[in-house]
Amino acid sequence: MENKKSRFDESELSEFAQKVLLGMRKAIRKLVEESAALGESLVISEDGEVKHVPAKDLLAKLDEDERTREILG
Repeated sequence: MENKKSRFDESELSEFAQKVLLGMRKAIRKLVEESAALGESLVISEDGEVKHVPAKDLLAKLDEDERTREILG
């Protein structure tokens, strides 16, 4: 089955929607950073499968995604 992730061009969103997304990103980052500092895991869904993932691994993935977003603009 083909994996279809929802991707969109943020420049097409309203200013309000962009602010909401920024706030969500900040909240998620804070949660992951605090959990990583405590050596905890978080529960995520990946390809429809529920997984327990060390927060430090998720933090590395967030950092990688942010670097990619900066490069691609």
